[in-house]
Amino acid sequence: MSASLATRRAVTTLLAAGALIGAAALPAVAHNDDRRDHRGPHSSVVIGDVQHDTRGRDRGRDRDDRALNREWVEVKNTGRHSVNLRGFTLTDRDGNRYRFSNLRLDGRSSVKVHTGQGRDTHRDVYQDRRQQIWDERDTATLRDDRGRVVDTESWGRRGSR
Repeated sequence: MSASLATRRAVTTLLAAGALIGAAALPAVAHNDDRRDHRGPHSSVVIGDVQHDTRGRDRGRDRDDRALNREWVEVKNTGRHSVNLRGFTLTDRDGNRYRFSNLRLDGRSSVKVHTGQGRDTHRDVYQDRRQQIWDERDTATLRDDRGRVVDTESWGRRGSR
């Protein structure tokens, strides 16, 4: 066997082995994107910070707009491209639901969904509720416009209230 034929076979064998190794490693890399387990597949929209249970922070009635507006869930776009949140919903464990209207969330930005009343902007939207929604033990669930779970965030201990 000539040296060039042996060299070609060795190179071909190495390329084939490299292709097999690369193909086997590809799915592992594709799924290793540091997403939390409760986030839906391929979503750049997630639940960020949560400010809940503001009852103890004010003297007097806990249902005034200032107290309710200090209760919020942040929805973040971690991607570079803007996302239209029209039809997305944010729900709590008791089934209270907020549906986003036509709101475009720029890339790498966020919006706070406040419980109380106010004027919607690109950074703050309001559910126009008159009572607290988010409890000290609760779960926020964000769904896309097709009803698929995009992200969930739970806080407090599960069990008795």
